[in-house]
Amino acid sequence: MLSIRPVDTVVTAVIALCLWHQLLPAQAKNFEDIRCKCICPPYRNISGNVYNRNVTQKDCNCLHIVEPMPVPGHDVEAYCLLCECKYEERSSNTIKVTIIIYLGVLGALFLYMLFLLLVDPLIRKKDPYIQPLHNEEDSEEMRPRAHPAAPRGNTVLERVEGAQQRWKKQVQEQRKTVFDRHKLLS
Repeated sequence: MLSIRPVDTVVTAVIALCLWHQLLPAQAKNFEDIRCKCICPPYRNISGNVYNRNVTQKDCNCLHIVEPMPVPGHDVEAYCLLCECKYEERSSNTIKVTIIIYLGVLGALFLYMLFLLLVDPLIRKKDPYIQPLHNEEDSEEMRPRAHPAAPRGNTVLERVEGAQQRWKKQVQEQRKTVFDRHKLLS
């Protein structure tokens, strides 16, 4: 029987997206991908402004970007010297693929968490020796002692359960010391 894992689905989706973008006819870059951004500060009685345009890198200057020119012809050079123009380029396809991979990994982790939540009760063994808290002393006496030379579990689940049992034992000792003997642990 063929089973599809979430990771396989994410990888397949990313590959399909990349192939889809390669097979599309060559298009001009989106207006978000390249731009020239000119930031012009206030000049005389004109307020500061930010101008964006989709132009090539060689045309990224105040004369090509700032339209309409807010100053008369003889002040254009002084106004453009104050403006700071930067050419910016990015790949929106790379951003899209990165977001898809990120969401795919989050989805796979979420599915794995759901899987563990469903399977954990089936795997976890019932411990017949655990009793309510008011019978702690009785349960310790009735519980058989494990031999220290007994082989330890090798699976991750058995190691986690062993650590959990040690933690529960420490908590029970602390409760007994604090509530029964009225002493604080040092």
